[in-house]
Amino acid sequence: MNKPFQLEAGILKALAHPIRLKILEKLKDGPCCVCKIIPYVGGEQSNVSHHLAILKQAGIVRDEKRGTWVWYEVSNPEIFEVIDRLKAYIRGYLEREGERIKEQLRRR
Repeated sequence: MNKPFQLEAGILKALAHPIRLKILEKLKDGPCCVCKIIPYVGGEQSNVSHHLAILKQAGIVRDEKRGTWVWYEVSNPEIFEVIDRLKAYIRGYLEREGERIKEQLRRR
């Protein structure tokens, strides 16, 4: 398979989980201690760490040990442009579907 497609698929796969998207939402404001990410996403420490590892492996986040805590930040803020475009796509899709359903109901 073509290497660029593999990289794209890997990044999309890393984004394809609600907890990982919520982690990125928290990191949108800047670097954050894992101790603040855990309560934000409402998960167990081991589960959140697992999702952070997936994001890190995909190159989406990086970490830095500061004393006893690990801080995470987004490697490249352009990832938020991708997420924002996806949100815009979903809004448009839902609006079109809503109109389609309304039209179907009018035809009854």
